[in-house]
Amino acid sequence: MPDNKENANWDLYEVTIDKFIQVIAKNMNLYGITPSIGRLYGVLYFSEEPMTLDDMREALSMSKTSMSTGVRTLSDMKMVESTFKKGIRKDLYQAEEDWYKSFTSLFGNRWRKQTETNIEEAQESIEKLEQLLHETEDEQLKDRIKQDLMKLYYAKNYYDWLMKFITVMASGEIFNYIPKNK
Repeated sequence: MPDNKENANWDLYEVTIDKFIQVIAKNMNLYGITPSIGRLYGVLYFSEEPMTLDDMREALSMSKTSMSTGVRTLSDMKMVESTFKKGIRKDLYQAEEDWYKSFTSLFGNRWRKQTETNIEEAQESIEKLEQLLHETEDEQLKDRIKQDLMKLYYAKNYYDWLMKFITVMASGEIFNYIPKNK
């Protein structure tokens, strides 16, 4: 039986880990993740073994439905993966421990879709304004369209550059330029 000092050490350990899990949970909002899902990730990250939904529910005092939704969200973001252990029939989950991989995947997925939309919208606006430029005879409107086309070309060039950046991030090529810390 552990003595009082060892009990206090275990208590300090748990408080320290719980505090860091809260930090993870708070920071997850940067990625569009709720604090409860952030806590779920933190619990999985510090778990010594893969966990079932029941294990997670017990650890976090949340409903099994909430756990399932959270695991699905984290799985879609490549932050959690299902795993198998002989003799256990329930689904097991473990945290992706490579935060660099998780970040680049998350960043790529989140930014790619929005940037693609922005490129399409800029191109559509350029085409409409170019057509209007050729159709109008109003010199003041022509001048205004020319000014705005310059802005739209700039925006589209920026979004094209951003897509290159996203590709470098999502592919992991970024680590050729900024290596992971060891």
